[in-house]
Amino acid sequence: MKKYLLGIDIGTSACKVVLFRYDGSAAASASIEYPVFYPQKGWAEQNPEDWWTGVCKAVRLVLDGEDILPVEIAAIGVDGQSWAAVAIDESGNVLHNTPIWMDIRAKKICDRLNHEVGADDIFEVAGNSLQPSYTTAKILWYKEHLPEVYAKIDTILQCNSYIVYKLTGQKSMEKSQGYGLHCFDMRTGTWNEEMCQRLGILRSFLPDIYECSDVVGGVTRESAEQTGLSMGIPVVAGGLDAACGTLGAGVVYPGETQEQGGQAGGMSICLDEYNADPKLILSYHVVPGKWLLQGGTTGGGGAMRWFEHEFADYERENARRTGESSLTQLNYIAEAVMPGSDGMIFLPYMSGERSPIWDPDAKGVYYGVDFAKTKGHFVRATMEGVAYALRHNLEVAEQCGAAVEELLAVGGAANSYLWTQIKADVTGKVIKVPAADTATAWGAAILAGVGAGIYESCEQAVEQTRHITRTQRPNPENRKKYEYGYQLYLELYEDLKATMKKRGGECDE
Repeated sequence: MKKYLLGIDIGTSACKVVLFRYDGSAAASASIEYPVFYPQKGWAEQNPEDWWTGVCKAVRLVLDGEDILPVEIAAIGVDGQSWAAVAIDESGNVLHNTPIWMDIRAKKICDRLNHEVGADDIFEVAGNSLQPSYTTAKILWYKEHLPEVYAKIDTILQCNSYIVYKLTGQKSMEKSQGYGLHCFDMRTGTWNEEMCQRLGILRSFLPDIYECSDVVGGVTRESAEQTGLSMGIPVVAGGLDAACGTLGAGVVYPGETQEQGGQAGGMSICLDEYNADPKLILSYHVVPGKWLLQGGTTGGGGAMRWFEHEFADYERENARRTGESSLTQLNYIAEAVMPGSDGMIFLPYMSGERSPIWDPDAKGVYYGVDFAKTKGHFVRATMEGVAYALRHNLEVAEQCGAAVEELLAVGGAANSYLWTQIKADVTGKVIKVPAADTATAWGAAILAGVGAGIYESCEQAVEQTRHITRTQRPNPENRKKYEYGYQLYLELYEDLKATMKKRGGECDE
């Protein structure tokens, strides 16, 4: 008897595999970490084979841990981080580590294409400005800097489509990841062959486009042996992690908005019509007929992960003695600091910055450091800086007509009551938290359920399964304090922008 859906989430720092019951509750889960490589300034890349190895290990842990029979899994959905450029040859071999969403090595290529092809013409087709973070220029970077790799490319895949390929042997592309390529027509959801030619991207590199809940194929014998899954389990095309997290949070109708608290930060606003803005990001939702107007920042939960890694030796040692996690301890010391961090401000531009400033030379900055500041000030300022970046994106979205009343928070950062409250106070929005840790994998699983006929639609699945664990409302007094901090946050970037560019230098290509 079929009674489970499997969601696979290919994140930046780890893959998470979650086995869900049809009511949305998690029966079992496992997570396997893998590295990000930073071989040169401005580069951030991963080995796609590490993702697959992680998936195989995590699936086996899920299946072995709860005495679950693989034949009980009705379907599989996969989501993945954005803007990769997984180059595979005709046999499916990965030809090179893939640049990921944080990678900005192709800045000069973007500058050239925006001049030669025309930034306005590119935006008219793609609904997104051409920036080095996207997939487009990364493909051309292979052509210009790794011609021996480029000559062997058969197909360019995204994170989720690479895992779908490993599971099924079928090469695919689904609509929600199309926004990474500027030859993807954001109005029609199809490849624009004229723009392919103008940008210099071979149409043969680009797989057929699927709806996110379309079944691409079944688990092959080889992948079944590697993962422990049963042969033939249907695998759907899946989607962008931010879009699947948005679905998993329950965002399916226009105006509903997800707040992202994973490695990256930002928000995704559901639209029922095309509405692009060059300062923001537009993608298809994984829900048919919907778009997502997104703000994507480099310093989300990853900023706290970085801080914990570099400055929380004491908390990690204490965690070994007490069992209380280092992040929980950091929350305690941040909570003891007053809202506004006594004038301390953090610019969370940890790998350049994406929307709305689109500045690959932007740097992370702590401002207002003095002898009175403690580790707690640094932690709280980090949380507040990420919240300011969220507000900045929301304000730009509202200026172009997107109405946002409340936010549905997902990702690891949503587990922090303090951080969620800071975001509510800074933005002035009510924040509701569904099952934060599993929302993204759950979104992928919903797509699998729709593809397998378990649910009639994404909307029906959400109506049947969404559960809000808590609601946090903005504190008016704190809101006033954060107004000063937010204006200083904006001023600091404007004052430092020229210095960042001058001292940052151009990325090597």
